Order: sequence, then C-alpha cells, then structure tokens
Amino acid sequence: MLHYDTNYSGKGEFVMAKNKHFTDSERQQIENYLREGISLKRIAASLGKSTSTVSREIRTHRIDSNKYAPYRIRNRCVKRENCQKRYLCMDKPKCSKRCATCTLCNELCEDYEEQECYKLYEPPYVCNGCIEERQCVLRKKYYLHKKAHEAYREMLVQTRTGANITEDELNYLDELVSPLIQRGQSVHHIVTHNANKLQVCEKTIYRYVDSGLLKARNIDMPRVCRIKPRKAKPIEHKIDSTCRIGRTYADFKRYIEELPTAVVEMDTLIGRVGGKVLLTLMFKSCDLMLAFIRERNTSQSVIDIFNWLYELLGADCFKMLFPVILTDNGSEFSNPKALEFDSEGNRRTKLYYCDPFASYQKANVELNHEFIRKILPKGTSFDDLCQDDINLMMSHINSYSREKLCDKSPFDLFGFLYGYTMLEKLGQIKIPPNEIMLKPSLLKK
Repeated sequence: MLHYDTNYSGKGEFVMAKNKHFTDSERQQIENYLREGISLKRIAASLGKSTSTVSREIRTHRIDSNKYAPYRIRNRCVKRENCQKRYLCMDKPKCSKRCATCTLCNELCEDYEEQECYKLYEPPYVCNGCIEERQCVLRKKYYLHKKAHEAYREMLVQTRTGANITEDELNYLDELVSPLIQRGQSVHHIVTHNANKLQVCEKTIYRYVDSGLLKARNIDMPRVCRIKPRKAKPIEHKIDSTCRIGRTYADFKRYIEELPTAVVEMDTLIGRVGGKVLLTLMFKSCDLMLAFIRERNTSQSVIDIFNWLYELLGADCFKMLFPVILTDNGSEFSNPKALEFDSEGNRRTKLYYCDPFASYQKANVELNHEFIRKILPKGTSFDDLCQDDINLMMSHINSYSREKLCDKSPFDLFGFLYGYTMLEKLGQIKIPPNEIMLKPSLLKK
C-alpha cells in the first residue's frame, strides 16, 4: 500500500517536498514499487516527487544485465527465428545444428544484430516487475537501490574532490617545478622566487608530488622523507573531471558502432596496500592479457609503461595493437592525453572510461583477473616480484586453452592474428599444455 508524504498547503492543494536528492530509503522504495508493477506516477506521488524526477532517477541509475532466461536458447539476434545458417564453427565441421541454436552464434556470425526490448524505451524503463522477465532472452536493465545510491555517492565525491587543475596547467606546473625540486631546491624557495608564474601554494605542490602527478618524487625532497606521515585516509588526486568529456562509455559505444575496431580493456590489480601493483591490458579479440609491474599506483607509472611499449613496438605496431582502450575511473588513468599522444603530439590510441561502478562494462579483463588470483591470491604482496616473474606468469595464463575460443589458447590466437614475433617482444613464451601451472608455487623462489 502506498503512503503519500505530500504536505497540505492550506489552499486546497498539496505541495511536493522541496528536497531534490533521493535518500537510500527512497531509492529502496522505488525498487520495491517497481517490482510490484506500480506506475511511475503513483511512485512519484508516494515520495512527494514529480513523475519526471522519478523517471530521470530510474533512467540515470539503471544498470545493464547479461542475465539469461533459464532453459532458453542464448541468442539475441533479431534474425534468430528464421536463420538457417550452419557450419559457422570451422572447428566443428560435423555439427549439423542450426547456428541460431548455438551459444557461439552471436560471436561468430557477421550478420549478427542484437535485438533490444522496446519496453526499455517506455515507462518504467527497466525490467523490474516485468511478467515476461523469466522467459525473455534479451539484454535486461534493472534498477537496484544499492547500486543507484553508490553511483550517486560516487558522483558527489567526484564533483567535490580531486585536483582543481586542467591537464595543460598540470603540464606547465610540472615543467616548471619538477626540475627545480630535482636540483635540490625546496618548494618554499621555488614558490618564493616564482610567485608570478605559479597559481598554487606550497601545500598544493606537496600534495601533487605525493600523489604522483608530477615527475618530482618525495625522495627528491630529503626533509619530506624524514618526516613521519600522518595517519590519515589516503586521498586520490585526480585531474579535473573535464578530462572525461568525449571519453565516456556512451562515447565509446558510439565510436565502436561508427568505426568497428579492436578494443583493449585496461585495469589495475592491487597486491599489498601501499605496495607494488599490476597494470593489466586485455585484448578482447583473443583474450590475451599482458601485465606490467609498477612501483606505485600513480598516473605517471601508467604513462611510463605506455611510453616504453610505444618505443618497444614502434608507432605502427602500437597503433595496430592498441587502437582503442577502455578503462575505469581510477586516478591512475586520469591523464588521458599523456596516454593518447606521444611526446611529439602524435595520436597513438583513443582512451574511453566506463561508467562509475560499472565494472561489467569491461567484463573480460575483470574475469581474466581470476587467473592471476590463482597464482597471486588477494592480499599477496607483489613487492618481491620483477617483470620477468610477471611475464612468466602471464605466459602460463595465456597458454591455457579456453572453451570459448574453441579450445584454443589466447597465445595461439594472438599469434595467428598479429604474429608470434610480437609475442616475443612482449615477453610471452609458449608453455606446453601439460606444463602449465596456475598455482602460487609457480612464482615461489
């Protein structure tokens, strides 16, 4: 039963509540009402909000779901009912079934066109409470109050924190301040004698150095190294949010639709808190994953790896392997221009960001982290590992055959697509099937 919280004005009418932000309890009510099939108009009246406000809340915070209907063919192609194609799987020439009845059809067929549910374009815009949900094979969208509130809180954090500086301003500051610090000059001395060139205070410069946004490091300032740091929650300093304009997940989908190309998913894998971390790069076309050890989880450490790969592979090979990169909103990826362009200003890749709290948008790299966790369980320190250790680990993982690849390994598929010489440059070797080890003992010294 709905409970109306509107206030009586005394003039024969009800006035909506003035608060603009939904609380967690209100979002929970929305989810419950949607599950019961209650209309948006009645939900809005119950919460003391306008119908458009509730509608916007649902459409903004709904999440995609790959949930399949049980005991139904996992095919979402619009042509699946009348499709008569056979033998798309070259590895299974004896298969006589229609490809439309196979789970691999959607991945292998060039004519695949995903069908979308028309109900997602009209109220309530989600699958909550839909009577056909259990039988529907199409991609679904749900409104979940916990996810919605987390996304809302993340949005508030991103708008209220971070480094209030643009990429160009940061580069100018870095070129001016870092060389002077590396010469042994104190920040106070630099600010005193360059006051007319600086728009930030001493404390801000110290924060930027500590956050890894500048080339200078704390080790370049002996006095800082001697001072015991205060016990406080670490702050992730990000370049202003304008760096993501034109690089959102919606922009990514639009770009891929207009210009289909290979996609590489990028992420960070944490070991011991405060210790070394891994940068992972996953090729969606073949499931091959590369990993690179980093001393700290900073923006500069990612830039250094990109510059090293660019020099190792050459401009043409780098652009061929990494045309488009999809990553999350971590602070280590907050300088996209430095990743997209080389030192001479030539474009080498395009970078896009997933939506906040939407790791499923780069599900491939997230799932493949499970292989790394078999060898390096969560909480394991990476501090004693070097890049050779990581290359060995990834060689074992990439040599492991996958059912989704028709029992081929990512190593073989990548070699077929790009050449085995490229794998040698990237530090990858073929491990015989019976010698593959996916246990922590692989890296025990």
